[in-house]
Amino acid sequence: MTEITLRQVDGHMMAASDSHGHSIVIGRSPDDKHDWVGVKPSDLLLMAVASCATYDVVEILNKQREPYRDLVVTCEGDQMKDPPYAFTRIHLNFQLRGPVNRERLERAIQLSIEKYCSVISTLRPDTPVTNSFTILD
Repeated sequence: MTEITLRQVDGHMMAASDSHGHSIVIGRSPDDKHDWVGVKPSDLLLMAVASCATYDVVEILNKQREPYRDLVVTCEGDQMKDPPYAFTRIHLNFQLRGPVNRERLERAIQLSIEKYCSVISTLRPDTPVTNSFTILD
């Protein structure tokens, strides 16, 4: 079992600590002018999707001894226009450099999205997660 702790700091500003004691500031400034001082809660979900999938892809590529560097992942999400502003689609784009085997990279991404990533698995089947990748150099 995993447990996090969240404390209200002021107004809509919160501080959260993960199960290992690492902290993050969440929310906006108390003046309610939408000046985000902390991480937007819905962005945390996209960060969780991207980091979970990336963790798996890195693990798989390293086991295969695929030579890559400069891995950057962007994650975009479309949300409903009205509350509860649920995500209706999420897209991951992996960009890396090096002489990586395209088929192995594609398979690593597929395995992460379809089998290993707990965050994506939790969103399934209501939120489709698509992907793309670019190999530079």
